[in-house]
Amino acid sequence: MSKFSSFLKRKDIVFSAKRYGVDALGAMAQGLFCSLLIGTILNTIGTQLNIPFLNTIGGFASAMAGAAMAVAIGYALKTPPLVLFSLVAVGYSSNQLGGAGGPLAVLIIAIIAAEIGKMVSKETKIDILVTPLVTIFVGVALSKLCAPYIGEAANWVGQLIMWATELRPFLMGILVSVLVGVALTLPISSAAICAAFGLTGLAGGAAVAGCCANMVGFAILSFRENRVGGLISQGLGTSMLQMGNIVKNPKIWIPAIVTSAITGPIATCVFKFQMNGPAVASGMGTCGLVGPIGVYTGWINDVAAGTKAAVTPMDWLELVLICFVLPGLLAWIFGLICRRLGWIKENDLKLD
Repeated sequence: MSKFSSFLKRKDIVFSAKRYGVDALGAMAQGLFCSLLIGTILNTIGTQLNIPFLNTIGGFASAMAGAAMAVAIGYALKTPPLVLFSLVAVGYSSNQLGGAGGPLAVLIIAIIAAEIGKMVSKETKIDILVTPLVTIFVGVALSKLCAPYIGEAANWVGQLIMWATELRPFLMGILVSVLVGVALTLPISSAAICAAFGLTGLAGGAAVAGCCANMVGFAILSFRENRVGGLISQGLGTSMLQMGNIVKNPKIWIPAIVTSAITGPIATCVFKFQMNGPAVASGMGTCGLVGPIGVYTGWINDVAAGTKAAVTPMDWLELVLICFVLPGLLAWIFGLICRRLGWIKENDLKLD
């Protein structure tokens, strides 16, 4: 047993929730961002401005989503070069065969293929043949055998969440908004979670609301400590920057969480706010304005499909309220209450 443990240590294989649930999942979201999401944005711009070249670029970028996710996962798992490059085929096959739940299939299968690839890496004199052969064979074989079932399971869970949100928009609006918003601020990937389960529609709208409540909420809440730099880094970057402060004083999270519990059901019940763009955008919030852009992309898709007549001024008003105005206003109000109660003290929200 000690020999096997030593072997795993030498290969830097660590079976842990952090390695797979934080590092790999977070990296997968970056891979999605650099392929599917960027491709969708370029395609939308190309369509709106009638620039076919941008549609071409966007199409190529989106097509490489599976490969990009797998390579990102391999990078997070610190795989050797031959394993990393071999994951291109693994990611492409698992995403294609996984269907609507392709991202979850990529996550699971790429992790297994990467770790097995690391085990055989540099163990033979013909490493240039053995390592890519084993990595690709294991990954593609698992894709063929398991990816469709993993994809179906992920799609089923996503459909269940979306169905429950349609059925109980108030309760599920709160639940989805709070949980996805919390995931966005924690060192895990809300974007990857939304992508894995294909969260769109009303559930996607609630997820957007929760993410914006945390990002814009913390940006406004901490303005007195962090000024314009903090406003931009959190409002357009990530609320994850506050994790160190949250660990020191968890009460600073109360305004953002309460805000998400309010804006979620407002989105689902009052505005019927939906995200019909790429599912990954549901978990991005205002990071690079990806969430709002995803909502706009969904409008365009709906208009093209004939399910929506046109983009109206009311659509824009709802978007601005859910993504920017309400998160900032409510977080500021609840922040004042928490400061008055002594739950949030001076510099509790200060970023280093």
